[in-house]
Amino acid sequence: MDKLKALQKIKQEMLKDNSLPLKKEATNLVFGDGNPNAEIFFLGEGPGYWEDQKGIPFVGNAGSLLNQLLRLINIKREDVFITNVIHYRPPANRDPTPEEIEAFSPYLDRIIAVINPKVFVTLGRFSMGKFLPNARISSVHGKVHKVNWRGRKITVVPMYHPAAALRNNDILRQIKEDFLKLPEILEKARELEKPEQEVKQMQLI
Repeated sequence: MDKLKALQKIKQEMLKDNSLPLKKEATNLVFGDGNPNAEIFFLGEGPGYWEDQKGIPFVGNAGSLLNQLLRLINIKREDVFITNVIHYRPPANRDPTPEEIEAFSPYLDRIIAVINPKVFVTLGRFSMGKFLPNARISSVHGKVHKVNWRGRKITVVPMYHPAAALRNNDILRQIKEDFLKLPEILEKARELEKPEQEVKQMQLI
């Protein structure tokens, strides 16, 4: 099964899953958006008003800033993959609860497995908590973390949520600085994968 079909299968299962929290109050499932073969995976927190209306993550004001940040480093939005830790909008845009995050987690884990990116960028503390549960975002943002995830080493770069940057000029400056590091971080992640690929090829000979 190719990646697009695998993602569509997960989405259909989520749409049918009436046990998922927040479903009754929401307008749309906000599944994910972007390239199934993306090298960079952006993980946000949860849908807001416009995301709920359109069924696409990061299409409101925070999404506009995310698009600007991607243009800053000459990366097209359609070349990355973007989703959230929860996929239905919480009432009044409140923070997701630990129980809600846990309920969506099995589906998110499957999405991650399908995309299998080289770099994860977490946007905000709730998405950072998936990979770095005890970290403080003010201390770790913009830094590369090698995390053992489901038996493999992954590259995680925590960043502030674009919505926070819209409210605070200092955070806006920091998120721009963090984004400017991404091209080099991605290149290093590619280099790290090359020896692993060469070993696998040798094993096949």
